[in-house]
Amino acid sequence: MSASPRIVILGAGFAALTAARELRRRLPAAEITLVAPKAEFVYYPSLIWVPTGIRKAADLVLPLDKFLIHHRLDFKAGRVTGLAEGGRRVLTRQGEVENDALVIASGGRFIKKLPGIEHALTLCEGVEAAEAIRLRLEAMDSGRIALGFGGNPNEPSAMRGGPMFELLFGIDTWLRRQGRRDRVQLTFFNAATQPGKRLGEKAVTGLLAEMARRRIDTHLGHKPLAFSENGVDTEGGHVNADLILFMPGMTGPAWAADSGLPLSPGGFIQGDEFCRVPGSERVFVAGDAGSFPGPDWMPKQAHMADLQAKAVAENLVLALRGRPPVVKPKVELICIVDTVDAGILVYRDMKRSLLFPSLGVFHWAKRWFESHYLKAFRA
Repeated sequence: MSASPRIVILGAGFAALTAARELRRRLPAAEITLVAPKAEFVYYPSLIWVPTGIRKAADLVLPLDKFLIHHRLDFKAGRVTGLAEGGRRVLTRQGEVENDALVIASGGRFIKKLPGIEHALTLCEGVEAAEAIRLRLEAMDSGRIALGFGGNPNEPSAMRGGPMFELLFGIDTWLRRQGRRDRVQLTFFNAATQPGKRLGEKAVTGLLAEMARRRIDTHLGHKPLAFSENGVDTEGGHVNADLILFMPGMTGPAWAADSGLPLSPGGFIQGDEFCRVPGSERVFVAGDAGSFPGPDWMPKQAHMADLQAKAVAENLVLALRGRPPVVKPKVELICIVDTVDAGILVYRDMKRSLLFPSLGVFHWAKRWFESHYLKAFRA
């Protein structure tokens, strides 16, 4: 392999940028190119604060100009449509990009197949969705808000429930501060009787207890069937709602079917324990685009994406040198379920599952981490 290998990274999110930073540190002479629709980074964990006014969309969308210069990265604006030659050529609407090694970190997408899904707003679709929720909340003087999340029937772990718990508790706190909570009712709905089970049994008990303490209604154990202007239809009946906030289950990128790579039952690009794509030479996957071996609670979360990206960087360097991979990403879940004025800290790894009660310090810890993480893009 050349002393200046051509490495292409698909994406501009947590996994992609961590992989780029780690690869540049290990391979000073490599040609590293990021391929993404825009040269910007969106800090998704803080979208929960946009509807309640703690953050504006502009606070969370950062241009990558300085990051690209600092790490000597090339950038190609493009939307991926597929791969060719086992991943050696990336196909985009704007042309092809060749590589000697490929990192797929382009994220997943939401499954939006339920009838009437257009009547629901999905927070993690981006800043525009978060701003739309904020405007609806500000205009709402009375009524009912229904909040919930779904999964992927072919890959149950492919869900993102944490932000919906945060949005639920954050809206409750905000409405109380506004003096409107007695006029705006909240209902949390989910197909599971114990939503959020991936966080651990203690976390589920704690979250349900917090809902009860805040007088939040629940509609649990009933699969959602459809949405409408009037609310949510489930197998257990109808939930009236003037505003529906719903996080669908996730699947892999739309172009995965045309990639020629192995896919998981849920439509994600298959990765092994070293984040390699089986049957492909020097092709790796990290973050929400991939499906990995491990416990069923393995999170689709920014922190896990960073851990996978670091393992990818080390194993890719070994692959370029003709050596087998040795690094497995640590499986770890760290989540602060924020409530605007406090937070519930949940931690889980292969040995333990911990829940720390709601404390104000956890809210400020979450805000500090946001500031610390974004320094790399603002410096």
